Amino acid sequence: MHTHAAALARPLVVAAAAALLLAACSGSDNASESTTSATTKAGPAMTLIPPTTAVNECGPGSGVTVEDGVLTIATDSPAYEPWFVGNDPSNGKGFEGAVARNVAEKLGYTPENTQFVAVPFEEALAPGEKPFDFDINQVTILGDRREAVDFSAEYYAVAQSIVAMAGTPAAAAENLDDLSAFRLGAQRGSTSLAAIVETIRPTTPAFEFATTDDAKAALEDGRIDALVVDIPTGFQISNSQIEGSVLVGQFPRPNDVTEFFGLVLEKGSPMTPCVSAAVSSLYQEGVLDRLADEWLAQTAGAKVLE
Repeated sequence: MHTHAAALARPLVVAAAAALLLAACSGSDNASESTTSATTKAGPAMTLIPPTTAVNECGPGSGVTVEDGVLTIATDSPAYEPWFVGNDPSNGKGFEGAVARNVAEKLGYTPENTQFVAVPFEEALAPGEKPFDFDINQVTILGDRREAVDFSAEYYAVAQSIVAMAGTPAAAAENLDDLSAFRLGAQRGSTSLAAIVETIRPTTPAFEFATTDDAKAALEDGRIDALVVDIPTGFQISNSQIEGSVLVGQFPRPNDVTEFFGLVLEKGSPMTPCVSAAVSSLYQEGVLDRLADEWLAQTAGAKVLE
């Protein structure tokens, strides 16, 4: 992935936020003595907690997981490509499946003592006790969501995209203004829906659906003219899920990115700094970039709708 669009889709870690999270992971007043510094693509040097510290704090013998000795990871069901493969989050395939596997290993959990549970998108973000240690489900980090849950350091930067049926007026859109006259839909509570409301501002109120599957069905049967989803999902829909659909284009990304995905944890979870340390370590080692190249390379080159 050498195009500008591909570079923008790389995972990035925000140094200041990550440093605060990582510094909390050691659990001692001498945290600075056990840390190292590294310059990342995200900007200036950031403090990184060694993976061994994350294991010691939150590993199988730590007693901080929902189920003692087992790491419980949540995602929605079904689990779609390219994020997962074969609707099986536990196989370590697909971008998020591979990220989850690598984070688990950083924390000291093998596939044998890692389990996956199905949790709907909105339930994962609701306040209250969680049946998981962390959730991975293309969740964008937003300030108001932090009131109900914790987020890890970022593992992926993503843009939104438009999917329409080939040959329709919506499919011929050249810019975001062209889309304002159409019936647009997205999953309820998602940043895709926010992109419709706040960026496109359609003349017809946005259509909200409980799941992306419901929104896809509405596009297929003509109840909406176009669907807004993150760009990897948009490519998957147009390539293999809805026959006759096309990816119209992607939203512009001011300052190179518009959104960051993070792992979701229960508010105040003792796992949060450890999981962030694991994610940041994967970033420093280049693992997140390699996984993006392997599973999400097709997102390069999509037309930008200014």
